[in-house]
Amino acid sequence: MSAAFEAELLARCLRGDEAAWDELFDRHYTAAARFIFQLGYDFTQEDVEEICQEVFLTVIKSLHTFQHQSQFQTWLFRIAANRARDYGQRQNAAKRGGGRAPLSLHAAADDELPIDPASPLPTPDMVLQDAEMAALIGTALEHLGGPCQEIIELRYFAGLTLQETADALGISVAIVRKEQAIAIAWLSRELRREKSE
Repeated sequence: MSAAFEAELLARCLRGDEAAWDELFDRHYTAAARFIFQLGYDFTQEDVEEICQEVFLTVIKSLHTFQHQSQFQTWLFRIAANRARDYGQRQNAAKRGGGRAPLSLHAAADDELPIDPASPLPTPDMVLQDAEMAALIGTALEHLGGPCQEIIELRYFAGLTLQETADALGISVAIVRKEQAIAIAWLSRELRREKSE
């Protein structure tokens, strides 16, 4: 979608044009869902759909705050990342107890407590490591900024091809390759530096 067409579509949305909202959702829902699905290793399809609903509700409420300093999809993915993180935190809080009474470790054998098999999910330390790495990458991407950040987000979080990324940003595939290589090298250095501190 060209920048001019996207700007006009967003302007129509701000004027309350229902057809424009439908078109905006049709154009971006699948990419947002794919992006969200990649953010959460344990998100189900239902989770992704619920998060997408929260994301697009936020877009409806906050579109007037979009400053056009990046592509709309980049702004949308930032909202999606925040909503996915919030959703994951709510899920983890529910798994840690969610208001249920704790079971005693010293209960008598005749209390007939239900068998509770080990979880197939990653261990808490792995979840923490994954969350820390995601936070480091997110912080590094924010410091990177500009077109390099957009390219990384579109290529690795939205799953776009080189050509799709080039089309979305209105640049050539060669520039996408070059900027992607620069961004990956910079991110690698930043992550190594963060880990060593």
